[in-house]
Amino acid sequence: MSAAAIAALVVTGVLVATLACYLLWILVILRRLTDTFGKVVFGVTAIAHRVQPVEGLVGEINGDLVGVADALEALAADLDPHRAARAS
Repeated sequence: MSAAAIAALVVTGVLVATLACYLLWILVILRRLTDTFGKVVFGVTAIAHRVQPVEGLVGEINGDLVGVADALEALAADLDPHRAARAS
């Protein structure tokens, strides 16, 4: 074999080894990301579980506030003629 062929094989071997190292490093990074995403999904699931009982309470509060809003509108309607009489 000539020196050029040996040099080409060495350069090719170095390139293959370098690419293999980069691929292994990418594998390590992806495994870390998978672990992090797993923790994030677990946290979001825990938050959703903790917030779930609030859904029913919000509906009850909204129902109560509709009654309060109606009462305030009625009060505003009752006060409106008195304001018109004072302004005259």
